[in-house]
Amino acid sequence: MTSTLTDDRAALDSLERRARQRPGEYGAHALIACESLVRIYQSEGIEVQALQGLDLLIDAGELVAIVGASGSGKSTLLSVLSGLDVPTAGRVRVGEWDLMAMTARERVTYRRSMVGFVWQQTARNLVPYLTAAENIAFPQALAGVRRAARRHRSTELLEALGIGYCADRRPVQMSGGEQQRVAIGVALANSPQIVFADEPTGELDTASSDEVLDALRAANRDLGATVVIVTHDSGVSEHVERTVAIRDGRTSSEVVRRTHTDEHGAEQVVAQEYAMLDRAGRVQLPQEYREVLELSGRVRLALEQSHITVWPDRTPTAAPDEAADPDVAEHVPTSEEPS
Repeated sequence: MTSTLTDDRAALDSLERRARQRPGEYGAHALIACESLVRIYQSEGIEVQALQGLDLLIDAGELVAIVGASGSGKSTLLSVLSGLDVPTAGRVRVGEWDLMAMTARERVTYRRSMVGFVWQQTARNLVPYLTAAENIAFPQALAGVRRAARRHRSTELLEALGIGYCADRRPVQMSGGEQQRVAIGVALANSPQIVFADEPTGELDTASSDEVLDALRAANRDLGATVVIVTHDSGVSEHVERTVAIRDGRTSSEVVRRTHTDEHGAEQVVAQEYAMLDRAGRVQLPQEYREVLELSGRVRLALEQSHITVWPDRTPTAAPDEAADPDVAEHVPTSEEPS
């Protein structure tokens, strides 16, 4: 028994030493890295904290959906990442671009070369008097691409998105789904590393929504673009590999989908939900968990060898061995520590 307790204490001491080690730069290898990101703005004389210390990492080549209720901060995050808005505090980097330190001129270059954008409202994405091919050629012309190359790129993108037949059509001659797929072509015109889509299916029926999501998957899979979709539609999350939920200006949870092959060779998609621990050590417990266990205010934490337990601030319900063992290492946070 004494040997077991000694081994347990040594393991816990090792955990404590690892916790004190200084980590490297947060998100050093990620394409998008947000650390303690804050955005505060004034609305009718009232200070609104849209982002409250948000942490987020997205790797190159990912297809990610960011979901959240209205007012959760997801649209503000998208505006910051696309270079349309400037954060108040924290750190945000996209590729080699430090979005906290860019000048106005650099922001224009960043938006033209690094990112593409698809709006929910189709009227914002396309010039109404230009054809689909001309709309895709337009941002290329602004970037100084030669005419022959522009024509080739426009044709290539329209075919890749399954709407080559729309090349000579103006927006009024296309359905909503076709317009949004042309808009994805416009976003991809200058071969950006990232495509941001703000509620791209918000004004479409189910069939058209599926076509647009298929086009975004094609942009990710076949054209190599990292795709970030911001939406309140929970159904969109089924079409992506990873779903990040935002609540009260912070990332609260993630769902990661992986393809699993069983012993018979059959494939199925397995989804696993995770709570997100931010850089300050905060984690948002799901509401249903808090309600079932009646968690509120202070909670008790215990550090085990491979996990942390959370109890209400009352006599904990422990396993018999744990309840009888006075040497189980328990740590109750002080008012100065993150909970």
